[in-house]
Formats: sequence, C-alpha cells, structure tokens
Amino acid sequence: MKYVLAVLVENKPGVLARVAGLFSRRGFNIESLAVGRTLDRSLSRMTLEVDADEKTLEQVVKQLNKLINVLKISNLTLEPSVNRELVLIKVRADAVNRSEIQQIAETFRAKIVDVSLQSLIIEVTGNEEKIEAITLLLAHYGILEVARTGKIALLRGSKTTKNGGI
Repeated sequence: MKYVLAVLVENKPGVLARVAGLFSRRGFNIESLAVGRTLDRSLSRMTLEVDADEKTLEQVVKQLNKLINVLKISNLTLEPSVNRELVLIKVRADAVNRSEIQQIAETFRAKIVDVSLQSLIIEVTGNEEKIEAITLLLAHYGILEVARTGKIALLRGSKTTKNGGI
C-alpha cells in the first residue's frame, strides 16, 4: 500500500540526507519526496510517499522518530487531504500538431510555459491520475523530457500537521 507521510524537521544541513539514508540502509524505496521550509524558517516539511506494508511502515516511523532533527511525523494516508504534484512535460510539437497539443493542455487545465519551433513545455499540476492521463495522451506526439516534483499534501479543514492536529 502507498502511504503519505508529513514529516516536520529542523531546517538544518544534513537532515534530508539522514532521512534518506535511513530508508536506503533498510533497502526501502521512497516513491516520492518533496521538501521545503515552512512559514517558520527554522522548520522544513517533508512529504514522503512510500510503498510498504503496515509492519514496515511502523518500523520506518519508529526509526524516523529516533532521528534528532525529526520533530513530528503524521500519516496522511487515511486522513482527508489534498495531494498535488507538479510536472513539466516537453513534447514534440510542430506546426501540424501544435493546436491539438494545446487543446489537450486546455482540457487538463495545464499551462504552456515555453514554445519553440519543435517543442512545447507544458506545466501540469494535479493528482497522480491526472498527470498519468495527460502523459498518456501526450506520449502520442513524442515526449522529449519530463521533470516531476514529489507529491505534496495538506490535511483538509482546520487540522494541521504542525500544531498537533493529528
């Protein structure tokens, strides 16, 4: 099962390496990882997506809690939350197919952020299903390159991961 964890950490050098090292030492793969500082510049928030069984996840959470710079871990998987990812897709586009590609982008509420004679770069924000769907459609035209952020997530409503809402 895929789990989404929000991990609040001190914003200090080496914290990301220690968290990633914990996973790699156990032969455990991080499916998605996004890190950024919070409103409080001394804290960063990591959003991790991992594919694991419950027992393995429990072990990882216990090990993460032992890291000195980890302040809080919240499992967002079963909580009502909003999950998003950002993707840039460079697709082959010439005069013949450019308008078709623009229509696909419009349909998915994506933005064309760069245009050249032979390609377009499309910015897509959404959940995994939306990103997979547009990628599948654009593959027909020839995807030249893809860059994806990791998944980010926030709890719906007034609950927060920072102040003990979970």
